[in-house]
Amino acid sequence: MADTKLPHSAQYVIVGGGIIGCSVAYHLTRMGHRDVVLLEQGQLSCGTTWHAAGLVGQLRSQPAMTNLIRYSTELYSQLEAETGLATGWMECGSVTVARTDDRMTMLLRTAAAARAQGVEVQVISAQEAQDKWPVMQVDDVKGGLWMPGDGKANPTDLTQSLAKGARMGGAKVIEGIKVTDILTENGAVSGVVTDQGTIKADVVVNCGGQWARQLGKMCGVNVPMHSAEHMYIVTEQVEGVTPNLPVLRDPDGYIYFKEETGGLVLGGFEPEAKPWAMNGIPDKFFFQLLPDDWDQFEILLKNALVRVPQMAEAGVRKFYNGPESFTPDNNYLLGEAPELKNFFIGAGFNSMGIASAGGAGRALAEWIVEGAPTSDLFAVDIRRFASFNNNPTWLHDRVKETLGLHYAMPWPNRELDSARPFRRSALYDRLAAKNAVFGSKMGWERVNYFAPEGEAPEIHYSFGRQNWHDAVATEHKNTREGVSVFDQSSFAKLLVQGRDACAQLNRICAANVDVPVGHTIYTGLLNERGGYESDLTVLRLKDQEFMLITGSAQAVHDADWIRRNFVEDAHAFLTDVTSAWSVLAVMGPKSRDVLRKLTKADLSNAGSPFAAVQEIDLGYATVLANRMTYVGELGWELVVPVEFTIGVYEDLMCAGAEHGIRDAGYYALEGLRLEKGYRAWSRELTPGITPLQAGLSFAVDFEKPGGFIGREALLAAKEDPSHLKTRIVQLVLDDGAQQLWGGEAVLCNGVEIGEVRSAAYGHTLGAAVALCQLDAPERITLEYILNGGFEIDLAGTRFSATAHLRSPYDFGNERPKMDG
Repeated sequence: MADTKLPHSAQYVIVGGGIIGCSVAYHLTRMGHRDVVLLEQGQLSCGTTWHAAGLVGQLRSQPAMTNLIRYSTELYSQLEAETGLATGWMECGSVTVARTDDRMTMLLRTAAAARAQGVEVQVISAQEAQDKWPVMQVDDVKGGLWMPGDGKANPTDLTQSLAKGARMGGAKVIEGIKVTDILTENGAVSGVVTDQGTIKADVVVNCGGQWARQLGKMCGVNVPMHSAEHMYIVTEQVEGVTPNLPVLRDPDGYIYFKEETGGLVLGGFEPEAKPWAMNGIPDKFFFQLLPDDWDQFEILLKNALVRVPQMAEAGVRKFYNGPESFTPDNNYLLGEAPELKNFFIGAGFNSMGIASAGGAGRALAEWIVEGAPTSDLFAVDIRRFASFNNNPTWLHDRVKETLGLHYAMPWPNRELDSARPFRRSALYDRLAAKNAVFGSKMGWERVNYFAPEGEAPEIHYSFGRQNWHDAVATEHKNTREGVSVFDQSSFAKLLVQGRDACAQLNRICAANVDVPVGHTIYTGLLNERGGYESDLTVLRLKDQEFMLITGSAQAVHDADWIRRNFVEDAHAFLTDVTSAWSVLAVMGPKSRDVLRKLTKADLSNAGSPFAAVQEIDLGYATVLANRMTYVGELGWELVVPVEFTIGVYEDLMCAGAEHGIRDAGYYALEGLRLEKGYRAWSRELTPGITPLQAGLSFAVDFEKPGGFIGREALLAAKEDPSHLKTRIVQLVLDDGAQQLWGGEAVLCNGVEIGEVRSAAYGHTLGAAVALCQLDAPERITLEYILNGGFEIDLAGTRFSATAHLRSPYDFGNERPKMDG
């Protein structure tokens, strides 16, 4: 029975009584917090939750996301015993089939990743797939996967059970109450206004489902998501369908099946979706469906008849067309809004809400209570988006594609095609005219590589070497031996100023940034556990002015982390100046020769030492020349005012012609950085990895005055013998013909002990290079590395690899410091 009396205040107010909101309430009470109020405008589960198909597949592309869903399955299996309310949970397992060789390769890669993540999985033949799912025909099936731990649940029952568990823990659940405004005070949320009165609150959690974007707009918070129509049908009884039939996924046909009362639920994710409610979600859209659309459903039905021919004889009991929320990248939105303190979001679940709700609810509850994520959640962190991602026209066009990503082939380096170009650097047209092939990061159009003259500027995806391999080899070689220009204007640039800027940054950064003006420091931003919240470079431009250069995707995240960790009333101010500055990286042993033709500045080691930044003349322009490298060669990152960018670029190409200067893209950059073993945040560096484990202790100053966030945890880790059971290690394949992409399982002496976090072909080393996270049963020491027999599982075939704690390329790190 729902509560009816509205309290005047609460510590936590959750808006939205779908499965996510109920899960957050449940987990807050499980953590001992009783002053929790959940508000639902209609009845529990009446929005999107009630018409969800209820599939729970454990495996996701990242271990952190897989762990959340594995927790969901554990919770759902125990919840009925705890609350007395059935959840409909059944661990029926799932079968996924492949129609093509490429899909089978993908499933073999998936199996290896699953084993590395501790998920039970079995590669099966077409006949074995049919044995587990006798209703289908398998003439066109190459093989499949069997995952016995997958299952299904009844979404409405599950929601009611979570809500009861929350009430048992002290939460109030109030239905039939609409939130009409969000109250704020001094940059923080302070309560909600409802159609039945106002509730003051310390924390407000937006779990509004399809209405989450509108709730965000009430208080200036961007929640980038858009609704799309999502359809499935329920058939009459089908011969051979039994209650314990596994879930079946046929991604090449964009479809899935599950049993329901002797019939089949048939649903899917068509390649081009149909957005809905462009002008907002209607009020009181409770337990409602949209009109049947057989034309939109046709591609799914046609593929279903291929897989289960006897469906042609089964009647359709019900057509469900229920709108669901989709985000720009097909991952959900979690975390504290960067625009407003104590306002949290749990929304945009992209048809994965039932599978994700248990783990996501716990993760968000922990984030609320602890003040920061307790695991690596950047893939779903709302701070991966900026305000421009909430543009409704852009969202409308993007979600047409993201719904279909569920079953689209997850090719290595696959780019999204819709709603592009979005953000363009000053050089976009110049580079496009040179046959550039662009990718997208944080909305920026960035060059992946330059296609040779006469070749179409397009990527041909595959799991082996892709069509750009040789072109990138040329860019790679030119950077190692000559000089290349990389347009890295998408790098985020944050300006920190004020008389307390140095002291505040020095407490937030692990390295000592209190250095003379003109010095550049590489540093991590650590959490209280000593794990990475970011890594970046700090340029001290003036006594009270620092420029921070960080990754393209990290602008909002890093700015928010830094601002939140400024001491209250500190005289320190952060401004995102990304759009004001371009970055042109001039890299390679001939870079000094090129720049000297354009500047009167002293670029010798004495005049421009490594890790120094100075303002120099460059042709007609005045730029910041930062002697830093991400490729392991002599070079400068030129930080150029946007209005001078084209002029600087033209001068560089003209001055560099005699030295063989050429453009290079991000594919070459990735191979170059991996050969050198340079770590990247959100790949190797995560909130659960410390500098000790990453091999970056040199970038930590334990002795600096005032300490830094995470220092105590790192000091304790240094004394803990078990801490280095987890390490980031470089592996180089012994077979130079193979291609790695990331996500592959790593084995030591035949046992899975980790996964590849980043990989590319190292053209200088002549083999694929990977940075891997290893989780070993003992400390990973040099002796362990030398004595271990390392292999990488590449789509079911194991290839031997040589492990390195330090890069075999330029072992002494001399090349970036070349004088001349």
